[in-house]
Amino acid sequence: MNATTGRPGKPVHLAVYDTLADWETGHATAHLARAGHEIRTVGPTTAPVRSIGGLRIQPDLALDALRPEDSALLILPGADLWNVTSAATAAGSGDLAPFARTARAFLDAGVPVAAICGATAGLAREGLLDDRDHTSAVSFYLAATGYAGGGRYVEADAVTDGALVTAGPTEPVAFAREILRLLGVYEGEVLDAWYRLFHDSDAAAYAVLEKAGAL
Repeated sequence: MNATTGRPGKPVHLAVYDTLADWETGHATAHLARAGHEIRTVGPTTAPVRSIGGLRIQPDLALDALRPEDSALLILPGADLWNVTSAATAAGSGDLAPFARTARAFLDAGVPVAAICGATAGLAREGLLDDRDHTSAVSFYLAATGYAGGGRYVEADAVTDGALVTAGPTEPVAFAREILRLLGVYEGEVLDAWYRLFHDSDAAAYAVLEKAGAL
């Protein structure tokens, strides 16, 4: 393991569903895996799904088989199906609410959840953002869900409140930064350097990561 504060144990679960935004979680899952975390995919069923980018993904397990006590983290990427849209209808489903309900079970059990892009709207509809600081693409996107958490919306690249991480669709690196911090993969100057390297292309950050054995 590189620059970790503890030995990974339980796997990290990445939710996968048709139309998922496949660019939003790559930084997080790649660097979690490099740090020794097992990444397992969880779909609505075990049937293959296809991302916005056309990637065919075979889920490792179905959502109804996932239990919070067996997981270190649930990652919820964005997807067209989080919204009631023509794309959702064409795909044969507009309902990812079961994933939001699973997120509630995780948070109730004290297991972290990380949601980005449209997944934040799903959590808003589930009431999970009403009493937690959070962010998303823009405040009025979540306001359109009718949720009661507008007063807790934060204008930031990514927000962590307790066991919940949220971010907007243009911030996959910040999203990963908060996940890596939450699971203790990197911290302090090493985490800062990681973010500067992958977000800002700051060449000076490379030496910090190399010295820490985090490359």
